[in-house]
Amino acid sequence: MLHYSGAVYRPPSEAHSLIIQVTVGCSHNKCAFCNMYKEKQFSITPIRQVLEDLRWARAQYPCVERFFLADGDALILPTAQLLEILGDIRELFPECLRISTYASPKSILQKSPEDLSALRSAGLDFAYLGLESGNDALLKKISKGVTAAQQIEAGQKLKAAGLTLSVTAINGLAGSNGDWQAHAADTAAALNAMRPDYIALLTLRIYTGTPMSEWIASGELVMPQPMELIRETKVFLEHIDCPGAVFRSNHASNYLVLAGTLNQDRDRLIGECDEALQGDVPLRKFVELGH
Repeated sequence: MLHYSGAVYRPPSEAHSLIIQVTVGCSHNKCAFCNMYKEKQFSITPIRQVLEDLRWARAQYPCVERFFLADGDALILPTAQLLEILGDIRELFPECLRISTYASPKSILQKSPEDLSALRSAGLDFAYLGLESGNDALLKKISKGVTAAQQIEAGQKLKAAGLTLSVTAINGLAGSNGDWQAHAADTAAALNAMRPDYIALLTLRIYTGTPMSEWIASGELVMPQPMELIRETKVFLEHIDCPGAVFRSNHASNYLVLAGTLNQDRDRLIGECDEALQGDVPLRKFVELGH
């Protein structure tokens, strides 16, 4: 059977992908809002175990069209090791249509353009990058470990190598007592510079045991109310300029479901925010997430 260590996370769009755990945990694992990998010591899965998993999966499943390389940051692996894994996937699963992974900005920046192009040629098609915010003060506060400029550079490198790029940002991250307007505008500006193919706007959730939960308890951070979150989303949309990007704000954390293609649907999306702010649209009930 497949080897998994601890809880394994994947993006919602990877629900039907075969998950191969090429790393355990996250190479950064310091973000103030996240508790996904706190119970794990980061490590790279031995290549022999990864290849064993692929061969076991081949014997079990007649057709696997999509793979997701977990955990938090497969790109931390040496390029040669990633190329070996990708090569085995392509050899064992000729029906494979897509291979994707989470990608941390630090790991992307450590790869040369030639490395990323080689990975793309070997079959790595899709990367998920957690921007969270484009505001440097907020990135520092949440211990993201990179600046907005570094995040932009990382996203641009992935795009230049030919990978499809999906970027997430977190609505409400500054709190209602922080500079939420700068967070919204700066995040839009960072995305404008990256030109991702997909943009996912999540809503801040507070998880027990994180630094952010302590900020909430002390009053240092005030959790935004639903209407404040929608107001922030509207500011974000007013500043976004990413022609052709698929925009989604339909995660379980979001009170208002929004979906469209930028920039053609931007005015409609802003209008839907206005309708919600006026009370003309019912909001989705809060959904408690599993982590």
